[in-house]
Amino acid sequence: MEVVYPNCCGLDVHKQSVTACLRRGRQTEVRTFRTMTRELLALSDWLAEAGCTHVAMESTGVYWKPIYNLLDGHFQLILVNAQHLRAVPGRKTDVKDSEWIASLLAHGLLQPSFVPNREIRELRDLTRHRTKLVQQRAAAINRIHKVLEDANIKLASVATDVLGKSGRAMLEQLVAGNGDAQQLAELSRGALRRKRPQLRDALEGRVREHHRFLLRELLDQTDYLNAAVDRVSERIALQVQPWLPEITRLDTVPGLSQRLCETLIAEIGPDMSWFPNAKHLVSWACVCPGSNESAGKRKSGHTRSGNNWLRGALIEAAWAAARTKDTYFGAFYRRIMRRRGKKRAVMALARVILVTVYHILRDQSTYRELGVDFYDRQNLPHVKHRLVQRLQALGFNVQLEPTG
Repeated sequence: MEVVYPNCCGLDVHKQSVTACLRRGRQTEVRTFRTMTRELLALSDWLAEAGCTHVAMESTGVYWKPIYNLLDGHFQLILVNAQHLRAVPGRKTDVKDSEWIASLLAHGLLQPSFVPNREIRELRDLTRHRTKLVQQRAAAINRIHKVLEDANIKLASVATDVLGKSGRAMLEQLVAGNGDAQQLAELSRGALRRKRPQLRDALEGRVREHHRFLLRELLDQTDYLNAAVDRVSERIALQVQPWLPEITRLDTVPGLSQRLCETLIAEIGPDMSWFPNAKHLVSWACVCPGSNESAGKRKSGHTRSGNNWLRGALIEAAWAAARTKDTYFGAFYRRIMRRRGKKRAVMALARVILVTVYHILRDQSTYRELGVDFYDRQNLPHVKHRLVQRLQALGFNVQLEPTG
């Protein structure tokens, strides 16, 4: 095979060590370095002195990141999916792995993974951290519900938001030792005051000191997580300043909020030149049906496992867009849902939203609503024929006259 990169290096990355195979023509040299900063700088100096131009490594957990950060800007780096580097069966050692990576790189057989620039990577760290904090807050709230159920307090059956202003005031009194259901019900505010009789029944429970301790701990944990989410959101607001025009355009898409727009920018970046077309982006995000065919038989079409952070944001946006009434996205969801079910319809809508995001970022345009009757307008004769047949089956004579 033709050698594409005659002077290159393959790295086999581990937590405490990295094995480097430097390939110059037909000659190879293998060295092992520790993953401390001083050793990695020595690796960089060694490759630079040898005239190395391209370096390839597999995406092993998070252990590739310190190496990537130190080598970035000095060499052409290629980060490769670990599944694409499986060697032929045989003896497996770190040296063999590094030699195999170097050989594949030299012949141009490695497909690089998408790695955005440092600013986008930092934004990605922030958005992912915020998502984790939100998930932890949701877990703490669920624990509060469980403690209340264990104490025979049925507040969640009456109040929509247990941690709203009314619910929080009642919980604080419960923690303080006030178990009078009448007094607790009087703490309700707004529309919830109309449910005071139901509240009195719901707040009559058996709250022990054990429950008060757990509620105090969980309420304090929720307060801390709320403050942490606010701090991280403020930091993200500062970090996304260079991409506010892109976020503003994405915010016009039904189902996308400011937070989801920030997540999308962090996960796929604002530059769509990485992806030749929308199909490549959809395939990379793994929100399209899988392809598994053999001997003319189509097997499982399940979606592959991809970027869970991006996938979660798209599904959240799809559920929000599916609830809209007068939009193309809502009509698309209901059209698929009748035939394929809710989960498949949401995944299909997530793919449509990602394709829309791709074109908005690539063309620097805004969302253009196609209308809830888009599919009817595309195939009007078929729609008329189907509806006429349906009315005739119900015993009506139908005569169509166009309106003005």
